[in-house]
Amino acid sequence: MPTRTARTAWNGTLQDGGGQTELTSSGLATFDVSFPKRAADDANGATSPEELIAAAHSACYAMQLSALIGEAGGVPQSLDVTAVVGLGPDTVGFKLTGITLTVRGEVEGLDADGFAQAAQAAKETCPVSKALTGVQITLDAALV
Repeated sequence: MPTRTARTAWNGTLQDGGGQTELTSSGLATFDVSFPKRAADDANGATSPEELIAAAHSACYAMQLSALIGEAGGVPQSLDVTAVVGLGPDTVGFKLTGITLTVRGEVEGLDADGFAQAAQAAKETCPVSKALTGVQITLDAALV
């Protein structure tokens, strides 16, 4: 399997500095990052590590869930996955305070219990979930 790369160029102090995070492997985008925008309610056009983790987790989870639905005999028609990643103070600096995955699925061939089992298994087995085992991950899964 290939590896993927991202790069951040940072200038200045935490409070006054800023940078750009580049999705190097794909070349798809470069995003502004800054700590004041990271800690603000309005990101005002900048991303953050937490938003990038949320993007990675929602994509990884959707892929894993689609695979597990297929293994259980179902056919996913659509999966809408949202990941919410919290940031809060720690004894030194900050930490991720939790992740909430919300999925709504339209699936043929599985009932609500079958979908719930696949959704829980995907939470436990997607590679990003595995990487984030030090963070509490909660799941809200339902068929639509």
